[in-house]
Amino acid sequence: MKKILLLLSLSFFAQAQKIDKIITRAETERIQTYLASDELAGRKPFTPGIEKAANFIAGEFKKAKLQKTNGTYLQVFPMFKSSLISASGNMDEKSLEAKNIVIISKESSIEVNEKSGYEVVNIQEGANFGQKAYQIMNAKKPTIAFLHESFAKYIPRLSSRGPLRETQANIVFVIANTIPTKYQFTATQQVERLELANVMGILPGKSRPNEYVIFSGHYDHLGIGKAVQGDSIYNGANDDAAGTTAMLMLAKYYAKKHDNERTLIFAAFTAEESGGHGSTYFSKQFNPDQVMAMFNLEMIGTESKWGKNSAYITGYEKSSMGEILKKNLTGSPFTFYPDPYLDQNLFYRSDNATLAELGVPAHTISTSKMDSEPNYHKASDEVKTLDLENMTEIIKAIAKSATSIISGEDTPSRVDTTKLK
Repeated sequence: MKKILLLLSLSFFAQAQKIDKIITRAETERIQTYLASDELAGRKPFTPGIEKAANFIAGEFKKAKLQKTNGTYLQVFPMFKSSLISASGNMDEKSLEAKNIVIISKESSIEVNEKSGYEVVNIQEGANFGQKAYQIMNAKKPTIAFLHESFAKYIPRLSSRGPLRETQANIVFVIANTIPTKYQFTATQQVERLELANVMGILPGKSRPNEYVIFSGHYDHLGIGKAVQGDSIYNGANDDAAGTTAMLMLAKYYAKKHDNERTLIFAAFTAEESGGHGSTYFSKQFNPDQVMAMFNLEMIGTESKWGKNSAYITGYEKSSMGEILKKNLTGSPFTFYPDPYLDQNLFYRSDNATLAELGVPAHTISTSKMDSEPNYHKASDEVKTLDLENMTEIIKAIAKSATSIISGEDTPSRVDTTKLK
């Protein structure tokens, strides 16, 4: 046993010498500092700042000599911004004030009645409105939701929604304590087609090119908001410039090693903060059966609840991926733990979720203390609050832990989609 442990220690020492020359604190700091700089103004979608960030990430992919797709690193997709011109409605022959109707659609005109074939939902008093609204907004078929009047306070928030995906089904929210027998709602809107872009680079596999391992982070944040002590730029250093930095560092590392048997895909997602639009589009471009694993990196710039040399994996129990990563770190000081914040539903809240819903062992790695994160979604989320030394060690640990999956030696078990929420 002592001999085996000695061999493992020597193996890690040799590997560490190589990795230490590629994944360095200085390089981590260089990338992290730019992505969280005031120059990018918080990287909000549809702003010049996020375009600068995308160009920077594409430039890093080019330096690492990653392959493009269709001649570009940008994975462009459409979004639709609608501005309401007019809305009206009646229920059981009684007219309804426009302020009590929200119509979510990318169509310029819409008319809905009891014969339209819409799914009908009744959200009753005392229901978890946030959960119900999320389910409705992500419905795959047109839906009309009648809300108890106690939820009227949420109408302004529903009305101020962001741009919609191309696949967005028509949704109608109406304040009504009961479901009427007859109803009709109409609206006209001005609809503008916009574009967003993920940034993606590819490192083809040597012997298993049609088996994919994905490394990702989201590069958008909240932009400019309410000033706090004179600072109105929400730089999102930890959320998620840290994850994007880690993804880029891993791309550089694996590109220099150039020994991956499976194809590696490196992706920076846009619009995570406004609904996971980037990862949703991305996930539809792949046959999920060909995706062997997804490492989504989110908020790894601070120490975890266990201190240095540790991180947690969301949805740990939903596949064997976590156990594989732990096995590959045997003999190292680093430890992966199961997600300790199950009440936060983190497995379903980040960019891993859309592929996990298709059965892919897709998990998020994080260190964020979600029950007490002092700078989460605040202007104070700055580079100076991060532990860049520890973050660099986390990136190295992820690189080492993924080794057997990248080589094809290990394949994580699939996520059982019948057991997902």
